[in-house]
Amino acid sequence: MKIDINNMTMETARDGLRAGDFTSVELTQAYLTDLPEKNAEMNAYLEIFDDAIEQAKIADQMIASGDATDLTGIPMAIKDNILIKDRKASAASKILSNYVATYDSTVGAKLREAGAVIIGRTNMDEFAMGSSTENSAFGRTMNPIDTQRVPGGSSGGSAAAVAMHGAVYALGSDTGGSIRQPASFCGLVGLYPTYGAVSRYGLMAMSSSLDQIGPFTKTVADAEIVHDAIAGYDPMDATSVPEKTRNENELKQIEPKKIGVPRAIINHPGVLDSVRADFENSLKKLADLGYEIIDIELPSYEMALPTYYIIMPAEASSNLSRYDGTRFGVRQPGKDLLETYMKSRGDGFGAEVRRRIMLGTYVLSAGYYDAYYNKATSVRALIADEFKKAFEIVDAIATPTTPTGAWKAGEMSDPIAMYAADLFTVPANLAGIPAISIPSGADNNNMPLGLHLMASYWDEKTLFHIGKQFQGNK
Repeated sequence: MKIDINNMTMETARDGLRAGDFTSVELTQAYLTDLPEKNAEMNAYLEIFDDAIEQAKIADQMIASGDATDLTGIPMAIKDNILIKDRKASAASKILSNYVATYDSTVGAKLREAGAVIIGRTNMDEFAMGSSTENSAFGRTMNPIDTQRVPGGSSGGSAAAVAMHGAVYALGSDTGGSIRQPASFCGLVGLYPTYGAVSRYGLMAMSSSLDQIGPFTKTVADAEIVHDAIAGYDPMDATSVPEKTRNENELKQIEPKKIGVPRAIINHPGVLDSVRADFENSLKKLADLGYEIIDIELPSYEMALPTYYIIMPAEASSNLSRYDGTRFGVRQPGKDLLETYMKSRGDGFGAEVRRRIMLGTYVLSAGYYDAYYNKATSVRALIADEFKKAFEIVDAIATPTTPTGAWKAGEMSDPIAMYAADLFTVPANLAGIPAISIPSGADNNNMPLGLHLMASYWDEKTLFHIGKQFQGNK
């Protein structure tokens, strides 16, 4: 049979493989056939792996022996900051351009064990710092819907890989919206799991208290499949939460009924009218599905963005101190150790990474630590507490995913303006609650927009339930 990759989902691929309609080799070849040509235009992949067909042959053996999982034999892509043993992992940075991973990330190991076919590693903003995938050391990624526009970031390569039908699904990392924002810009589903749900072992840390790995898919049902496959406790990750605690914290509700809307932040002056209009249409659709829409107050929501841009750079400046040109990655020799550090980091890090390192070092420095970092952590706790109280009233909270649609490449030259793109997404990261972006409509430029849903800790099932109904899949 002819394989239609343009309409392929996790569910249709899985069912087709199990029914024998096609093999994993045939499915993988269907994606690989035009991929080099597509990628030459989009720059979604930094590397297309040369062993994809060999992986597919192993997957076919698993299917034949009855050992298949929901991921077996399905071609996927992985962000360049998630380690796959014996593969390059550069985090789209010059400083790691020659680094080859010596071990598998926990997520990578789960993918291998499940028989997933990893087609390649995807482009990103350098060390996940950006909202447009224009900050890669290896060139920007284009939005497949309009190549003059950005795909979002920092996981823009993963989003573009799925949107250009270059993979059935992809994995990215989300620190402040880096999965959900590009998902919205590219018309996909993007999930940020509860903090601690998915192991961070083998993920290059940008901001350790915020980062999580999550999927890009075409449907909410697919996002649920991938999440269930990669989630779980990992003793190798100190931030991973044991199953007992997860089970104790899971909400026991059978079916969500109430959705809260923080009207004050929806009316922020940076939100475009077309975004508000699309959001109101989404609320009407939810109401028609039987949900009660309730206006709620989250007084500290507007403080989330400045709080995030203190905590995130502080943690990033600490995490990136390991890239010094002496142990791995690019080395630029100097006359002494200090000069080697300075030359290696100055040459290896891009402008946005250097900007955030300097900002983070500043807020952690003597005399400013209490004024900035400590105050930000206090506000973070306040934000989390307000969410906790809100979820005593409602089952989920809805906002737009982004205040605008995808902008043209080079258009967002002011970094502060780009930071504002995280307006609706960063609160979930600060609180550690799960959130999902679901395609909802389009802006005045006919670029996709997303509906953003947040739920309480370990309550991904509410997001999946509402999301599948919203997409018309009960």
